[in-house]
Amino acid sequence: MNTISSRRDHIAELLNRRPDLTPLATDIRKAADMFLECFRSGGNSLIAGNGGSAADADHWAGELMKGFESRRPLTHEQRAGLRPELADKLQQAVPCIPLTGFPALRTAVANDIDPTLEFAQLVMALGRPASLFVGLSTSGNAANVCAAAEVARAKGLKVLGLTGEGGGQLAGLCDLCLRVPAKRTLEVQELHLPVYHTICLLIEDEFFSY
Repeated sequence: MNTISSRRDHIAELLNRRPDLTPLATDIRKAADMFLECFRSGGNSLIAGNGGSAADADHWAGELMKGFESRRPLTHEQRAGLRPELADKLQQAVPCIPLTGFPALRTAVANDIDPTLEFAQLVMALGRPASLFVGLSTSGNAANVCAAAEVARAKGLKVLGLTGEGGGQLAGLCDLCLRVPAKRTLEVQELHLPVYHTICLLIEDEFFSY
């Protein structure tokens, strides 16, 4: 696996702000490496969660698919065939699909099959062996996220989880589970955001810092 060679020590900066996340330092770096391996192998990342974690899934995907702290200008090859005024504004991205979208398919699955399979069906459709499934669940027991993780494993995807300190059922389905040191839902969600922001910074440094 390729590893991070960060220009800035984003993990040290995170721990300076949130020392309570110190036990996760090594695993945060491993999580970023999982994304790097996925993208370098031509895979996409699929992210799912419910409620506030659904918002985090959308947020996380947004940070990956446009500039976060780097402008990410297009390469010469990517500019080919584009008008300069368009090419100057577009940014490089990595493929990240928040499974919280797709309302027509998700509601059809919920109505016609089983509501707990809404994300699992999307993983079945979109997952490839090089892909990475990321499940966010504060308890670790969200049935739809766990079902999606189970499908991901069966299809040969790597699985990354973000949970509270218990890990729940999801932890047993993950190649790596980042269990933040909190139990209350709001406190878990407050810790998930700086964790995935740091992962985004590590990815961006590796791919888009020149």
